[in-house]
Amino acid sequence: METTIKIVKREKSWIESSAIEQLESVAKLGGMVRAVGLPDIHVGKTPVGAAFVTKGIVYPHIIGNDVGCGMSLFSTGIARKKFKVSKVVKKLEKLQLDAMEPCCEIIPELEDIDEQFKRKLGTIGSGNHFAEFQEICEVHDNDELSKLGIKRGEVYLLVHSGSRSYGEHILRKHIEKNMGGKGLLQGIEGFNEYMDDHKRAVFFAMGNRMIVASSVCNHIGTSESRLILNSVHNGVSSYRDEFGEELFIHRKGAAPSDVGCIVVAGSRGSKSYIVKPSENLSDYAFSISHGAGRKWSRFSCKERLENVISKRAVRGGDVGSNIVCSDKKLIYEEAPQAYKDIERVIEDMLHENMITLVASLNPLVTYKG
Repeated sequence: METTIKIVKREKSWIESSAIEQLESVAKLGGMVRAVGLPDIHVGKTPVGAAFVTKGIVYPHIIGNDVGCGMSLFSTGIARKKFKVSKVVKKLEKLQLDAMEPCCEIIPELEDIDEQFKRKLGTIGSGNHFAEFQEICEVHDNDELSKLGIKRGEVYLLVHSGSRSYGEHILRKHIEKNMGGKGLLQGIEGFNEYMDDHKRAVFFAMGNRMIVASSVCNHIGTSESRLILNSVHNGVSSYRDEFGEELFIHRKGAAPSDVGCIVVAGSRGSKSYIVKPSENLSDYAFSISHGAGRKWSRFSCKERLENVISKRAVRGGDVGSNIVCSDKKLIYEEAPQAYKDIERVIEDMLHENMITLVASLNPLVTYKG
């Protein structure tokens, strides 16, 4: 059976051709039913910003080494008028999440994993992971926002992180056992083992984000970090189609459309959006964009930006926004210019009637581990 391929973009929107080629290559794998390239799609080891539907088989290498990676939005209990950006930046400059003690007792599902992985709980990780304080800047759907318990004039914390070294361990284990990118046929021992490991990694990543939120909030002087929204961007889930057949959705840098409202993150220099996915997005593999998506590769960022962002500014942290980041190379790699325009991504999904807007958020302070 031929795989159905769908690319979500308007004529004036830009997607690099190599990302589409990657999507088409993955779509040729055995058991593949549907492949969807979302507006934020970009090149990775497998395309990021994509969702794939399979029958009778799962592919661990599509999900990659950060199983369970996602975003969680938390309340902080802080009124915006009492949130002093300069003071928060100074406090966060002294925060060392990597120095935390293991916190596994709050996640009983992880009791049996090795201590080396437990020690990573409560750490953000590198790359595009972050903890960012945000405020509501525009409301599009008051009723939906009220249902979430979100109010204007308050500060919220968005945490983006995953399963850290535990996810890497799971991927390596199953690739070594199953000779690289070969899929795992449903019903065999390796399939069940991977799905069990996958479930634990999702718990790990969720717990990790909760611990990060608690630590960051405590460090700036608030004990509140209530979870409001959560979505997993790297993972496998199953559903039954209209014929009762079980199918598997592989999401790689894609948010689920069937868990309620979702935060679609912009860069640290742009808005993020709370959106409500439309019902029954089966043509889109029940998935929407998770963020803006990269425009430039990490390797090219410094060359492109070193004349824009001076070395002195990078060393001193003066990069035109409120960011706390000890890894100076990330200042280049994660610069707002390295990402696509989040407005275009949102507009592409609105054009396809995939989402409705609930609210938009402005970044206040971004912390990177």
